[in-house]
Amino acid sequence: MKRFHAHVHVDDLAQSIAFYSKLFAEAPTRVEADYAKWMLEDPRVNFAISTRGAKPGLDHFGMQTDDAAELAELKTRAEAADMALLDEGRTTCCYARSEKHWVTDPQGIAWEHFHTLGDIPVFNEAPPSAVVGACCAPAAVAAPAAAAPRAACCGPATATTPKASCC
Repeated sequence: MKRFHAHVHVDDLAQSIAFYSKLFAEAPTRVEADYAKWMLEDPRVNFAISTRGAKPGLDHFGMQTDDAAELAELKTRAEAADMALLDEGRTTCCYARSEKHWVTDPQGIAWEHFHTLGDIPVFNEAPPSAVVGACCAPAAVAAPAAAAPRAACCGPATATTPKASCC
């Protein structure tokens, strides 16, 4: 069964954890110095917040799968949507090792499809020199040729994406 995913950048992590914990009536399942995640069952949502990124607000939406077959099905759907797709394969991001790909909708909203393979103790295992933009969502992608890969946790960037440290 798939799980809806949303990631929001926040200014004040502690304040946002308190707010969302009350809103969801439960504490986060994972808390780090710059990140928190709720794995809700009703509704089935993976909701994450972090202080990483250019500005507060929506970072990206996504679908988390329970297995590789569901992820393959989502990749087929994303390819059928006739939008540029970035296939990261096995990667690390958000304190997890996963298999993932990205697609950007016509409004420029990034969608991440991923299957989590396990937890890791750091936000990302990519070296800092590989970072081109804010994690984790991709910038709008006009075409596959226009996309430049970001660090292992990030989606595609365009030539207009400003350089910033992350991950």
